Amino acid sequence: MFRRTTITTTLAALGSIGTAAAAGDGEHHALPLYAPKLSEFLPISNSTIAVWIAVGLIVLFCKAATKEMKLIPTGLQNFAEWMIETLYDFLEGLLGKHLTSRTFWFFGSIFFFILTTNYLGLLPGVGTIGWNKVDAEGHAEFIPLLRGGNADLNMTSAMAFTFAILWFYWAITENGMKNFLAHIFAPKGDFKGGLLLAMIPVFLFVGVLEVISILIRPVALKFRLFGNIYGGEQTLESLMTLAPKWLAFLPALPFYFVELLVGFVQALVFTLLCAIFLKLICDHGDEAHH
Repeated sequence: MFRRTTITTTLAALGSIGTAAAAGDGEHHALPLYAPKLSEFLPISNSTIAVWIAVGLIVLFCKAATKEMKLIPTGLQNFAEWMIETLYDFLEGLLGKHLTSRTFWFFGSIFFFILTTNYLGLLPGVGTIGWNKVDAEGHAEFIPLLRGGNADLNMTSAMAFTFAILWFYWAITENGMKNFLAHIFAPKGDFKGGLLLAMIPVFLFVGVLEVISILIRPVALKFRLFGNIYGGEQTLESLMTLAPKWLAFLPALPFYFVELLVGFVQALVFTLLCAIFLKLICDHGDEAHH
């Protein structure tokens, strides 16, 4: 919330300056909301290419880290195991041993994927190297070769709704259908007699609100990640119009290091929120889970 407010305030303050600078410099191109296709014949966007590169980097890193496995890890293997164990222990403290062992394949993958994609979008040339496309009316549109993967709403939507499907699967298999529905609609607390009858419609209404909340969660997840990453990239674009071309990087340089931190925070926030949503539906209180 703080970062989104900061981004909005910054953009509002720089909006008129950035617009004026862009009007005077034909080489400045604001980041569009959509990810343009690179070809009229293939349904491949520039954000798709960035995602493929991010996945390729993760695969290469894993292959390099596991090339010569040792009982006492050193070098790249030691670094990889430290990252995975740190995230695993963090999630285990939140979800418990059983849920973490069952779901870490998803949470670990989504965290490192978002982190790699966010950092890839900050590399020099991403969003700035490309070509001009002229339409039939003679209007030129700049098509960047690469675009941050999470600055594309299609990517964040795919991750959020994938988690939503897995959330229903894990929730039902952990609780059973009966307990799953009871967790949402059944009265909570020790009610008896007439008081129980009076509380049933109340908790049914609360259950309906809970269902609405569950359906809204993936929407909130996708827009939160997209808004923060897109807003950060758009801010850097606007800041680069405040100085001459050969010094364009200077105004954006301090915010670039902020975006490095934001890239990590957003990957952690997305993973953490998904874990909390799962914990809420699978929480059995003091009951031991076997």
